[in-house]
Amino acid sequence: MVAWTPPPRTAVAENIYAAAEADRAARPDRYRLGAGAVDAIVERATAKHGVEGLGEPAQWRPGLEQYLESAGEDGRLNAVGVRNAQDAVIGKLRARSIFDKTLRENPSVSERDVLPPIVIIGGWRTGTTFLYRLMARDPRLRAPRPVELYAPWRVAQLSPDEREQLIETQAAEPNPLHMLNPAMAAVHDSGPALPEECVLGMGTTMRNWAFSSTMRLDSYSRWLAEQDFAGEYAAHRTMLQILDDGSRRRWLLKAPAHTPELADLAQTYPGVCIVHLHRDIVETVASGASLFATYRSTYSDDVDGHDVGRFQIQQSELWFRRALEFRDSPAAGSATVLDIDYQDLVSRPEETVGRVYAAADVEPPDISSMLIEHNAEQPRHSKGRHRYGPEEFGIDPGALRERMAFYTDVVAEWTSHPVS
Repeated sequence: MVAWTPPPRTAVAENIYAAAEADRAARPDRYRLGAGAVDAIVERATAKHGVEGLGEPAQWRPGLEQYLESAGEDGRLNAVGVRNAQDAVIGKLRARSIFDKTLRENPSVSERDVLPPIVIIGGWRTGTTFLYRLMARDPRLRAPRPVELYAPWRVAQLSPDEREQLIETQAAEPNPLHMLNPAMAAVHDSGPALPEECVLGMGTTMRNWAFSSTMRLDSYSRWLAEQDFAGEYAAHRTMLQILDDGSRRRWLLKAPAHTPELADLAQTYPGVCIVHLHRDIVETVASGASLFATYRSTYSDDVDGHDVGRFQIQQSELWFRRALEFRDSPAAGSATVLDIDYQDLVSRPEETVGRVYAAADVEPPDISSMLIEHNAEQPRHSKGRHRYGPEEFGIDPGALRERMAFYTDVVAEWTSHPVS
């Protein structure tokens, strides 16, 4: 059996992990997860802004309890991972309170118009990041950077020049994730200056599919599959309204984690242009499993590649079934959906990107020049090559193709006859 192996840690990272484990041994109460940690987490999150801003507990507490229980039982977390899990939910609860405070102090924020965004979706590793960061170079579009997603209220108080200065200052500092796990730069490069997935700003109702990419959260993911995301997407819209700078630029967004929740996305943003990327199913699932395994190895010393592969197959099937169901739902009538094959994006990028602009009813820029600039500034494999194989994750290509035929057969029809 071929086993996936986690990337080696640097001496700097080993020292960080060792210090965290020593602290956990000395102060175990600070590293609690599960049901017993809920009240302490809420207390830390609301120390400054008060618990009133969280609203009805039924809107967020069930998700908080599920997340902490799953992180404690399923996560296999090291001390750094426990801190990350705690900080993640504390940040989401604080954001929820600040959203509430912002709307109470300035009710007109909720009346700001949001033009139908362009949203790039698809399975993990289908070319969504390339397309997203390429189109983000178009000054008529606005793609959020991490600080805008983590703290939109902070960015909203800055002028455009001040915003860029803040981002430049952050970009000059060491990347904490890359310090802990340098391999992440090759698997999915990130940083303060790079446009990032808008799910970084989601989760204020404690519903966010992206949570399970960073740690093992099996029971939370099963709970999430039964949840209504309408409130979460309402908060997503509030985030964009807070960030509104009056420029009337159209939002360019991207996140594979929107794929299973397209009905709520379309209902929240009538007229949305959804760009759905598709790739060979074995490549999609295996590459996604490699991403998840590498990411999870930052916060766990016990990551089993075959376990990640099992999770990735199950989640991908769920997401793709829901994406197909959306096409036949009433909600789809308010959206424009464009299907793109990964190979078209790679082999004919200028033509393919032109199709995106046409679907979004936006006059295309000089795409050729944009591609030259992008490839020069963010060349492929500049941070290392992402290598993986399906066998590392217990993926049987033949069995996977048979299991996913409900999706791949339909996609083959959609992408073989592109709409001009």
